[in-house]
Amino acid sequence: MAVTHGGNIFTVARQYRLPWKQVLDFSASINPLGPSPQAREAILSAIDSVIHYPHRTAQALSVRLADEWQTLPENVLAGNGATELLFDWCRHTGPGTIAAPAFGEFHRAWPNAPTCLLADAATWPAEGPIVFTRPANPTGVLIDAGIIANYAMKRSDPVLVDESFLDFCDAESLVPRAKGNLFVLRSLTKFWALPGLRIGALIGDVQTIRETRAPWTVNVLAEAAALASVEDHAHAERTRNFIRAESRWFAGELAGLPGLNIWPAVANFLYIETERAAELTAFAAGRGVLIRDCSNWPGLGGRAIRVAVRNRWENETLLALLKECLCA
Repeated sequence: MAVTHGGNIFTVARQYRLPWKQVLDFSASINPLGPSPQAREAILSAIDSVIHYPHRTAQALSVRLADEWQTLPENVLAGNGATELLFDWCRHTGPGTIAAPAFGEFHRAWPNAPTCLLADAATWPAEGPIVFTRPANPTGVLIDAGIIANYAMKRSDPVLVDESFLDFCDAESLVPRAKGNLFVLRSLTKFWALPGLRIGALIGDVQTIRETRAPWTVNVLAEAAALASVEDHAHAERTRNFIRAESRWFAGELAGLPGLNIWPAVANFLYIETERAAELTAFAAGRGVLIRDCSNWPGLGGRAIRVAVRNRWENETLLALLKECLCA
């Protein structure tokens, strides 16, 4: 079965005839504190520049991200979201293996790809391109960076590590080691709350991929917002502190509901095993609240849902809905 993407807020709003701002979206894990205030100002300041073409490869952003991530500018390829870049990488390398569970778009990019188990290195193949995710989506499992780096060193075929949620964690990134056959994918839309602008980066020996891509994939507003965001270290620290505390509270409250097994929180979402996944998803959607049914994801053993960690009043709303359904 295909793994669908979350965040279908506008589709659901039309389906239930609700204003989209009344839909609470726990299906896409975006920073609950929203964009950096500096990003908002940067977008407004860049409005007049939309009458001009952006830089063909978003060079200014690549240089700034290289400095932020301790790598070389020529190793950073900015794009119209991490999804665009993962499709480019998958086309460039040819079919490979997906270490499951993984972001659903990898299964669309490689629709017939075999899978191995992310949490079991004994199942990882010795040959062929492979994709890893850290922390894993949707479980939050975080494979040690050194284990993947050593695995990549022992093989010649490409290895891609999706670190789209790593900014929410206090964990080592593989970006400084991305060279040769090791590539890292980073999203700037989740942590910096910019999914509507689409911005991401692929890091590694990307020159060949860069030469075959279309120009102008990063628009001027997205680049301005991203450049301003990475400068706002205070917003980044507030976000990590908030997620750390709120996910602990949220997980504790959810654990008190019957029939739910809550996995440890690592990023800004919670993975919850439950035999009533489909029922809970449908019940919440009928109330204008979106959660993810992960039961059909490759690499997962049973029925489960994933919920984003949102602001307290939103989390309390979801808790009340789940309690109403589970305790009826």
